[in-house]
Amino acid sequence: MKTAAGFALGAAIGTAFFLSGIAPAQVLKGHDSSAPVNFSADRIEVQDRADRVVVSGNVQVTQAGLTLNAARMTVAYRNAGGIEIDRIDANGNVVVTKGNETARGNAAIYDLNRRLITMIGNVQLTQGANRLSGGRLVIDLNSGRSTVDGRSASAPGTSGAAGGRVSGTFTVPKRDGQ
Repeated sequence: MKTAAGFALGAAIGTAFFLSGIAPAQVLKGHDSSAPVNFSADRIEVQDRADRVVVSGNVQVTQAGLTLNAARMTVAYRNAGGIEIDRIDANGNVVVTKGNETARGNAAIYDLNRRLITMIGNVQLTQGANRLSGGRLVIDLNSGRSTVDGRSASAPGTSGAAGGRVSGTFTVPKRDGQ
């Protein structure tokens, strides 16, 4: 593996942990993004001419209590006097977990330039017994705003109707006197 490509992969996997924003915003709160990143996969392919790294086969990335699992992850980068990651695409049963919070979906796209994370296709968010399902989740890292809707954008490996709905179940704690 070339040094630049190796650096690109390491940087890409490190930035993949911004995918932790896929779960509700509290997952990002206090996360140590400078902590060591560990990864494993069945295969890593560096495509220097295409400025891309593909990690595939049971991909698992961990950092400071966060775990990202996917069947495949593609990292698009550019070499502008140094490696700069533009976009990370994860697909194939994407799961992000930290503690009792989990986000699942068919695919996730992290646009580093726009600081947007989009998870599409059968999106499910869980926190303990609380559950929220929809077709698409968009997180704006600039504003901290997250939106779940019933739509599932067309992307490889995704499914869902364009006119779907969001559904959820939330636990309500017992109150004194009830």
